[in-house]
Formats: sequence, C-alpha cells, structure tokens
Amino acid sequence: MTTSTKTHPLQHTPFRTRRQTLGQRLADPLFLVSTYGIIALAILVIIYPLYFIVIASISDPNLVQQGKVFLVPRGITFDGYATIFGTSTIVRGFLNSVLYTAVGTAVSVTMILCGAYALSRKDMPGRNLFMILFVITMFFDGGMIARYLVVKQLGMLDTIWAVVLPGAVGVWNLVIARTFFEQNLSPELREAAQIDGASDFRFFFGIALPLSKSLIVLMVMFHMVANWNAFFDAMIYLSDESKYPLQLILRNVLIQSQASAGGMDMASMDSTAAAQKMGELLKYSMIVVSTIPLLIAFPFLQRHFVKGATLGALKS
Repeated sequence: MTTSTKTHPLQHTPFRTRRQTLGQRLADPLFLVSTYGIIALAILVIIYPLYFIVIASISDPNLVQQGKVFLVPRGITFDGYATIFGTSTIVRGFLNSVLYTAVGTAVSVTMILCGAYALSRKDMPGRNLFMILFVITMFFDGGMIARYLVVKQLGMLDTIWAVVLPGAVGVWNLVIARTFFEQNLSPELREAAQIDGASDFRFFFGIALPLSKSLIVLMVMFHMVANWNAFFDAMIYLSDESKYPLQLILRNVLIQSQASAGGMDMASMDSTAAAQKMGELLKYSMIVVSTIPLLIAFPFLQRHFVKGATLGALKS
C-alpha cells in the first residue's frame, strides 16, 4: 500500500521563480495604472482641442484671444453660425459636398475592391507589372499642369468628374485591400466555389465581398473623409460657383472676411474691430460646421472601422 503526501505548490518552486511571480503580480497594477494614465492623457490631448473649437465658436473672440475661454464659453454669441447659414451659397455647397462625397466614395471603393481582388489572384497574367505601375505613381507625379491638361482634354472641366476621378484610386488603400484578399481568400476556397459551379464574378460578389465587410467599411471611411475635406481639385477644375463644395465656399467666406477686416479704414475703429471679431467667429464656426457630418457618421461605423484598420497588415 502506497501513501501519497501532499506538498505545497511552492515547495519545489525555485526561489527565482517565486520572486519573478511576485514581481509580476506587483508590476501588473503598476502597468495597468500607467497604461490607463497614458490613454487618459492621449484622450485629453485629442478631445480638448475639439471641445475648445466648439466653445470658441460661440464665445466672444476678444475673450478667446485674451485666453479667458478655457472650459466654458464666455460672452456667448451665435453671430458666426448666423452669418454662415445666412449665406445663400452655404446650403448649396453642403449639398454639393454630399453629392461629391457619395459619388466619389462609391467610385473609389468600387475601383479599389475590383482592382485589389484582381491583383490578389496569382493566376492573373502580369499582375506584378501592374502593381509596379501603380506603386510608381506613389513616388512620381506629372504635376498640377499635366493633370489639368489631362482633365481638360477629357472634357471634364467644370463637372463633377473633375473632382471625383483624378484621385479616385488611392494606391496605398489598393495595397491594403490586395493584401487582405491574399490573406483571407485562400485558393482552396475559390477552388471549392468553382467545383460548385461558381464563376469568378459570382465568387467575387457572392463570397469575397460578404467576407470583406470590415475592409469595405475601412475603405468607405478613408475615402469619405478624403472627399468631404477635399477642396483643392474643386478650386482648380471648377469655375462655376454653383458647383463649389462646402469646403471651398467656407474657405472663400473666411478669406473675404479677413480681406474686409484688413481693408477697413483705420479711422473707423469700430468697423475694423467688428470685422475682425466676425472673422474670428467665422474661423471657429466653419471648422465645426465642416466636421459635424463626419463626427455624426463615425460612431455608426466605428466597430467595423477599428476591426478593418488591422486588416491587410503583413503577417510576420
């Protein structure tokens, strides 16, 4: 008959191991406190400037310049917003931006997904050559004059396509999407679909895209933000003010207000001060107006966006 003796779990554990375990236990709370402290500081650094812009847009510009506006608005006024929305071109510019953003995002995402899937197929002839040609455009550019001549020769000047098409394909996003398809759509999956009678088009639309929801949301967010904030192409290619996007109209309003303030007769000090005050209000108010649509849309896409931000990364 054998007898078994129970020993303490740490009885045969070396002292170094016990010491490391104790050190790790003591380090865990310190690590958590440090991590949350850094995250809280980062959130504060990111959130406070946005909050300051909001309260500055409804505060007395004189108090803002004097540094007396810190946590709460002071000398509350809505003259900046009244001036912006009282301008007849603002609503039209907002609708133009919505149109350009919707069409531009749809075109860009469609072209990137289709191109990335084709480039991810190892049986595509010349795919490496096409990829090299795409990558070259990231380092070499014909310049603004060459782009303008191309747009003019294609007859796209003063049309929506002059704003949408020149920058439709982002090569970096194309690379991310291609890497995602290579890593997540295995050849075995495509072969199984072909055995079941699925064509390439049916596989892409019926299997590849449904498995790529996070990637699609990521691409939509990237191009939606880029198209919404874009104004340079519109400034170059559009001459009809009725087709200006919101960003370009707000830029012109700000420049005009600053020019009016700078061109005032110094003898009329009250008028000059009022113009400068309105210019400061417009500056902050226009930032709020131009960013609100994106801030509203982002929370609804955040879950897919965070997940999609890690997709397409190269595996070690």
